Amino acid sequence: MSKPIFETSHEMILMARRNLDQDNWDYICGAAESETSLRRNRMALDCLAFRPRICRDVSEIDSSTDFFGHPLRTPIFLAPMGGVERFSPNGGLDVDNAAETFGSINFLSTVCQPSLEEVAVNSPHPKVFQVYVRGDDEWIKDLVRRVVKAKYSALTLTVDSAFYGNRERLNPAQLALRRVPAREWQKKITWDTVKMIQDEIGDMPFLLKGIMTAEDAELAVDHGVQGIYISNHGGRQLDHVLGNIQMLPEIIKTVKGKAKVFIDGGFTRGTDIVKALALGANAVGIGRLQAWALGAGGAEGLVRCLELLEKEITATMGLLGATTLKQLGPELVTDAMPVTLPHEHSAFPHLPGGRLL
Repeated sequence: MSKPIFETSHEMILMARRNLDQDNWDYICGAAESETSLRRNRMALDCLAFRPRICRDVSEIDSSTDFFGHPLRTPIFLAPMGGVERFSPNGGLDVDNAAETFGSINFLSTVCQPSLEEVAVNSPHPKVFQVYVRGDDEWIKDLVRRVVKAKYSALTLTVDSAFYGNRERLNPAQLALRRVPAREWQKKITWDTVKMIQDEIGDMPFLLKGIMTAEDAELAVDHGVQGIYISNHGGRQLDHVLGNIQMLPEIIKTVKGKAKVFIDGGFTRGTDIVKALALGANAVGIGRLQAWALGAGGAEGLVRCLELLEKEITATMGLLGATTLKQLGPELVTDAMPVTLPHEHSAFPHLPGGRLL
């Protein structure tokens, strides 16, 4: 059996730092303005503690689930990332290959390479397309029709990007590249846009990404949206919002099972993922962690990252006394005081100096 590309997540992050230049490192590690939203994502996870149960047979643990009927080996999906080709030369193809190899599902961003058609034919496994609006209604309809024709399994509309977050770690040249005129169309998204897309995709599952309040989750359900995707863009859009997992309980309560609920934002360890599942999430997305894995070793690195997360999830479930995801519930978590100051690497305390800049 060949030796894995890296043994631990700490090694993975160190490899990624060696492989990525400063601009690309800052692009994935940074966030908006004071980076408070990024830190709150981590702090909110750290403010939850487990309440383990004992004397239960946990010799066989099954962490598998499904995404709208498509089997997932673990409750992890690969969140959409614009410019994923920054971290691995084959971009969306490497993400797609890793998802197929491991048994996950990947979200392809509008603003990554290669094209949605090239990724669609790369492998037969299910995948999701994520829409950024970069044109008028006819532009949207044309893009959505391409997605339907390419037989994607679901469609996601990102709704938290009317303005580009003020990401001050990026140098001025990097910021200028991202503030393109076509972004102005993102400001025009309304519930009419949602209805128009739904009319085009028929019964294809439709998610809204960027929901951060129970009020908007309720509106989404009222508009027939099948997937509520809780996200603050990894803290890269509006600064000073709450940590994503803080919003999960109220959104679960409001949705009342009428839609599936997904979440991302600061999830880097198996314990993080189990906390979200216990509070009601159907699956958890990884973004920065995905980029670090790709930067460390392309598709192979991403598969290895998913293997490490699976191992952590299995151990966490076993130590909690749960053998299936259905046995995870809110009674297994409670509020607690954090013990570390949060930042993008604070879940990896054995990194040199505790943080890589």
